[in-house]
This record gives sequence, C-alpha cells and structure tokens, in this order.
Amino acid sequence: MELLPETRREIERLAGRFGDPLVIDSPIPDYFDDPIRKPDRYGEVCMVIRRPNGALLLAIKTFYPRGAYRLPTGGIARGEPILDALLRETHEETGLRTEVRRFLAQIAYHGEGEPTGTPLFHTFAFLLDERSGTLGALDASEQIEDWREVAVADLPRVADFLDDLSTQGTQDIGGDWRAWGKFRAVVHRAVHEALASA
Repeated sequence: MELLPETRREIERLAGRFGDPLVIDSPIPDYFDDPIRKPDRYGEVCMVIRRPNGALLLAIKTFYPRGAYRLPTGGIARGEPILDALLRETHEETGLRTEVRRFLAQIAYHGEGEPTGTPLFHTFAFLLDERSGTLGALDASEQIEDWREVAVADLPRVADFLDDLSTQGTQDIGGDWRAWGKFRAVVHRAVHEALASA
C-alpha cells in the first residue's frame, strides 16, 4: 500500500524531531495474511522500549510458536497519525510511561516476486525510554503471555530465531508461520543496525 501524502509529511516531521530513520525496502515471503493484509491498517509501529537498565523489551503472545519473543508492535489505523499510534499502542501493550527518543527505521515490505511493486505493509520503529509505571498489558485482547529483556547486541540472535521458525502457533494467521517469522525478523535486524551505529 502506498503511503498517503499526509503520512509522508508526518514522516518528514518525525525525522526532523527524532532523527532520520534507516529506510529499508525488504522483500518477504508473503504467504500469510496477519498482519500484512488486515483491512483496518496499512502498517504498524514497532516499540523499542529501553528499560532503565539499558535492556530492550521483547514480548511473546499466547498463540505464538514457542520461543518466538519479539519487539512489540501495534497497528496504525487508517487516518491515524503514526505518533498517536505509537503512544497509544505503547500504553495499551505495556502500561508504561515512556519518552520517544529516536526514529530508528522505516520499512516497506514487498512480496518476493514483486520487489518494485506497491508495498504490502509498513513498519515504523522508534526507540522509547521507560520513565515509570508497572509492566503489564492494559488490553487483555493483546494476549501477551510473557516479557523478556535482551541487550541490543542480542537482536541479531532474536532475528535468526524468527527467521528460522519451524514450529506452528495455535492461531490461524492466514498462512505460514515460517513466512511470518521471516517477516518479523526484518525489523530486529534494522533496529540493531540503527542502535549499533549510533
């Protein structure tokens, strides 16, 4: 899905305020539907939440393949500003008060057979510093089962695990969990690159 002109303008404003993100076009195996073909969203925010000890938060949902911890994400509703979605989703999924620090990555995903076609989906990753609160999802429908802390240096290992998923989740995502894992691995490598080069 192409970004609307107002979304492009917001991205420019966010880059001016929080720094220029890595801009990535990534081919993915697109034989799954959730979330890349959900009709209520064109993309998502990725919440890279840094705890006071410097570790980053990963989450796993009840229906994921076992061990598939990842950086939390949340959908951007059509017409919703990216920053509004980031703040809303961070609060709903973590219960934490945070401060946005950096715009880390802007990723457009394409089907493997159409590397120059219209993007299927978009991810906007931001670094947020935890300020206060108690970790725990406020929205039970998120189905978050557990949290884990990792160092920035561990993100490539997380990406490798997701990239090589061989087990199945318990919920139908309209396709293959292995393809979903390869899609989810992309943002972890991008975030690592952005943070490691800072």
